[in-house]
Amino acid sequence: MYRQGPQGLEVLLVHPSGNYNRHAPWGIPKGEPDDGEGDLEATARRETLEETGVVAGKLIPLGHIQYRKSGKRVHAFAGPAPADAAPGLASWEIDQARFMPMEEARTLIHPDQAEFLDRLDAHMKPSAPSN
Repeated sequence: MYRQGPQGLEVLLVHPSGNYNRHAPWGIPKGEPDDGEGDLEATARRETLEETGVVAGKLIPLGHIQYRKSGKRVHAFAGPAPADAAPGLASWEIDQARFMPMEEARTLIHPDQAEFLDRLDAHMKPSAPSN
């Protein structure tokens, strides 16, 4: 999810819980589809709600990335956060959830997921007028 903050565009990231994750990078809310779950967008909505307690607005697909080390494929969607969005710790899987400026997010996000920030940034920039 994203919103406009005092320093510009902000994104919602989460940090995994557990002592072994103390120094782990932050990331987007994510998880596996449940049996019978309609599509990946439904999974993204459910996981964001389960992990942060926040429901996203209309989503746009940001494609997927492949983790370099594990080969795991992660699909991402982005949507505007509700005006009153206040992410919380709605799941044992995370120990922190918050909106942060893009600049900070780029320093904290898992390096393989940084591509999602680039794609969101490109989506949010106004298109150049065509001649």
